[in-house]
Amino acid sequence: MTVSPHFAFHQGVLHAENVPLTTLAERFGTPLYVYSKKALHDAWGAYQQAATGRNVLVCYGMKANSNLAVLNEFRKLGSGFDIVSGGELARVLAIGGDAGKVVFSGVGKQEWEMRAALKAGVKCFNVESEPELERLAQVAQDMGKVAPVSLRVNPDVDAQTHPYISTGLKENKFGIAIEDAPGVYQRAKQYGSLDIVGVDCHIGSQITEVSPYLDALDKLLVLIKHLAGLGVNIRHLDLGGGIGIRYTDETPLTPKMLLDKVFEKLDAQGFGHLQIVLEPGRSLVGNAGVLLTRIEYLKHTDAKNFAIVDAAMNDLIRPTLYDAWHSVEQVVTPVGGQVQTYDIVGPICESGDWLARNRSLALAQGDVLAIMSAGAYAFTMASQYNTRPRAAEVMVDNDTVTVVRPREKLESLFEHEVVLD
Repeated sequence: MTVSPHFAFHQGVLHAENVPLTTLAERFGTPLYVYSKKALHDAWGAYQQAATGRNVLVCYGMKANSNLAVLNEFRKLGSGFDIVSGGELARVLAIGGDAGKVVFSGVGKQEWEMRAALKAGVKCFNVESEPELERLAQVAQDMGKVAPVSLRVNPDVDAQTHPYISTGLKENKFGIAIEDAPGVYQRAKQYGSLDIVGVDCHIGSQITEVSPYLDALDKLLVLIKHLAGLGVNIRHLDLGGGIGIRYTDETPLTPKMLLDKVFEKLDAQGFGHLQIVLEPGRSLVGNAGVLLTRIEYLKHTDAKNFAIVDAAMNDLIRPTLYDAWHSVEQVVTPVGGQVQTYDIVGPICESGDWLARNRSLALAQGDVLAIMSAGAYAFTMASQYNTRPRAAEVMVDNDTVTVVRPREKLESLFEHEVVLD
């Protein structure tokens, strides 16, 4: 059984919806990112069902996967977008997304990005420091506009996740310490070019328990009550994203498990009128994609067995960056063959170039493998290291396949470089 029902075996061959992955590997080559349209829609539906009857805006955290085809599916479903750069805003606008449903997060917003977002008319800037607040106020004033703002508050809550993707502790670079927030909100009130609309919080990613969210929510509600006493009335509460997915044997939260508890607390404390903003990324796309790769060589040594494949850390950096686990499936179920323990490694000239370690598989040279759960933070973190063209992306819709980003041509990697005389 794979980690996603949208990638399942039929007659011994792993399929994306109704398309054999063997067909895709032969037709488009490997490495290859493969996405399931139905998986995107089903993941979105879980949030919609959980939010039924409530004022909730889901803003897809597009840093997880910013392919235009993926963004457009969510746009058609009614999604807003959580962006962290001017480039991501440009992608939203390119697919006709509603800027009024965009929240602009990120600790290092540049002036040109602020101007672009103000011109587009974004829903909110999630401000992460006092210097950023001052810069945004000045930029908005110079443009003759009023910038809608919320402060990203750091509640010092441990999300119980990998330290590289924990964002709600005091030692993290994100947000404003919750004890400092009232003073910063009061300063924000002094700027005629700012409109205070919300409170924002994002404590981390790949969170599999509800308790960290509720710990943060308790602190946020205390803050909102305090702000009301200071004459700062909040219209929306942004709880960020971070719901985890199943990579192996996890039992992650569902949107309903989280929102039921959130609504319960809001209603009990008289805050049921607040709009809730969510910024899910991984939970919408993580299990909607796989990375196909072909075995080039099997190398057996006294210390290790290696399956050397044509995908590499430049295609999927999460394992070496986070020590992340991705399930590995043989696209064609082997018949016979000796099961051995392999490290799945790529051709890049780095010892850290590995995709999986210590996997028991019966492999043969030329086999195609599927690296599962590669819909999030795979292509968006890909590079051209070792002058390797980035792989193609395809979207499967039932039995229809569309190339949503072609494989890069080798010459394109250096076509704009200049050689001096």
